Amino acid sequence: MTEMPDLNVVATGLRFPEGPVAMDDGSVLVVEIARGTLSRVTPDGRIEVVAQTGGGPNGAAIGPDGKCYVCNNGGFEWVERRGRTYPGDQASDYRTGRIERVDLDTGEVEVLYESTGDFQLRGPNDIVFDATGGFWFTDHGKTRPRERDRTGVFYAKADGSHIEEVIFPLEAPNGVGLSPDENELYVAETPTGHLWAFPLAGPGRLGGERADRPDGGRLVRGRDGYFMFDSLAVDAEGNVCVATLIDGGITILSPTGGEPGFVPMPDRLTTNICFGGPELATAYITLSATGQLVSMPWATAGLPLNFLNR
Repeated sequence: MTEMPDLNVVATGLRFPEGPVAMDDGSVLVVEIARGTLSRVTPDGRIEVVAQTGGGPNGAAIGPDGKCYVCNNGGFEWVERRGRTYPGDQASDYRTGRIERVDLDTGEVEVLYESTGDFQLRGPNDIVFDATGGFWFTDHGKTRPRERDRTGVFYAKADGSHIEEVIFPLEAPNGVGLSPDENELYVAETPTGHLWAFPLAGPGRLGGERADRPDGGRLVRGRDGYFMFDSLAVDAEGNVCVATLIDGGITILSPTGGEPGFVPMPDRLTTNICFGGPELATAYITLSATGQLVSMPWATAGLPLNFLNR
């Protein structure tokens, strides 16, 4: 698909929205990174602050306890240009990245993880829960004027009892998702525009081995051209829908090697997609530079998420 689709604008005026979670009541949770909040967009477009997290709330997911787990990247410096908002280097008041747990009823924010061993989390970005209640998350790292972090992918338990780095290194890992049978983990790298697939041997455990990548990853067939990848969602047929920066849109990739697809969007910083509505047939997409949450019918239903759609 190459023509610009007809979009329903659900909400405007959001401060760099990401991490959408379509709830069963028709509302959509989003983080507002530049505002430092977890917010709720109601079906009529109203924006309600659920919790003040501070820092840089990024990816979000509902856990087995019904609470919202948030990847907090610690914050950015922000650039305003021609009515659009862009993230910059590490915030001047940055302390650390962290995983937070938010009570949706009270707005209470609890820090679950800030480190693993001696390694401090730098910029947690995106998160997905598996069927056992554990979660994978990416650490995108932080950028400073003359350097940036090398980071990887982590697995953790929702009760705060265990966290470990499972994949290292990757180039600014961003979106993360699981195949329908949870036998593969998908990780999008931002600067390379690559999507990697990692076979899994069980919760938090990689499987397989390749001579060129000891961690077992394989490169999923992608698109030609210059672009960057952000967060992702998996549809019911196992396709990986990756929010795409620079040319702005959603790239649709088949882990089995089918022809890539692309749905353009009117924002160069198209950052996230999730599925909701009846039969999970509606895509909710964050257009971050312009501060919008939009929706559209999607040709393939979304994959139900653990602890949200089941």
